[in-house]
Amino acid sequence: MSSLSSIPAAASSPIVPEPVSTEPLSPEAFPAFKPRFPWLTGDLQTLRNFLLKPTWDLSPWPETPMVFDVSDGSGDRLLAKLHEPTVATRHPLAVLVHGLTGCEDSSYIRRIALSLLQAGYPVLRLNLRSAGPGQAFAQQHYHAGRSQDLRDALNGLLVARPAYRDRGLVLVGFSLGGNMLLKCLGEGVVDLPIVAASSVSAPIDLKAAQVRIMQARNRLYERYLLRGMKAESRAPAELLATLPSVYAFDDQVVAPANGFRDAEDYYRRSSAKSYLGGIAVPTLVIHAEDDPWIPAEAYRAFDWAANPNLSLLLSPGGGHVGFHGRGSLVPWHDRCILQFLEANSSPA
Repeated sequence: MSSLSSIPAAASSPIVPEPVSTEPLSPEAFPAFKPRFPWLTGDLQTLRNFLLKPTWDLSPWPETPMVFDVSDGSGDRLLAKLHEPTVATRHPLAVLVHGLTGCEDSSYIRRIALSLLQAGYPVLRLNLRSAGPGQAFAQQHYHAGRSQDLRDALNGLLVARPAYRDRGLVLVGFSLGGNMLLKCLGEGVVDLPIVAASSVSAPIDLKAAQVRIMQARNRLYERYLLRGMKAESRAPAELLATLPSVYAFDDQVVAPANGFRDAEDYYRRSSAKSYLGGIAVPTLVIHAEDDPWIPAEAYRAFDWAANPNLSLLLSPGGGHVGFHGRGSLVPWHDRCILQFLEANSSPA
């Protein structure tokens, strides 16, 4: 696995492909979500992949390991796996961003990678800082607002694969990675050839998500997440042992390690809801009203019509990164994302 820092940057200015559509797709343009038996509730939709532990074979598309330097001077690096289609295409490259306690091998990441590769898209499965196999390459850790890391990865990718400046990039983020992606887009990405993007089950209001996950009915979910967060953390074991909740972890580990005053400051400054108005590329935002982790009120509170680049799919069902629908074993969100990408990006 070689460093990308030794590869010279492309001399030419980026050529940003034009999106195909000038108007966002309306919700009526997508198939309605109908849950597949027996996954009939938001909790069952959420738990389905944990219970069945599906695996998705990507071996027909050999992977190329990649390493990206970050720009904050820490020396930390981000790891990723690049897959090229077996038949040459001119589709843009799809960059996939995982959620909290996830990595390149999370089931939902491998599942959409399979869907995209079958459709002819090259795919990059990105590990956020210190996630999964990247833990040995970083001392610091990802969080919901660390959007500069995503920019650094994309810039490193374009140095290593300059052809994608012409072909363009499409971004797909899940859960925490979806919040990071939306924040990144809203902050501005004029130097990057992003032609379309999508988020799935993103906690766009981090405070509201924290309150929801700490409700009594979600105690098992919180324990699961907190266990994973502690396992990933480099904080002293004696400190981690004293933290009883996600809020305490964010307040005493995430906030001080990343320059936030406290958990409330972290939530306020990192929530994507404050950046949605600045998104300037076609972006599909997918969420379920019965998501047990993230309240739909955060989505209803935003005026989506005020930004014509945004298309919201707020489905009555689907759970958290679930969307196991009737008629196909391909998750409904994967099918909607592919439909959206076909409408908003075209081979150069």
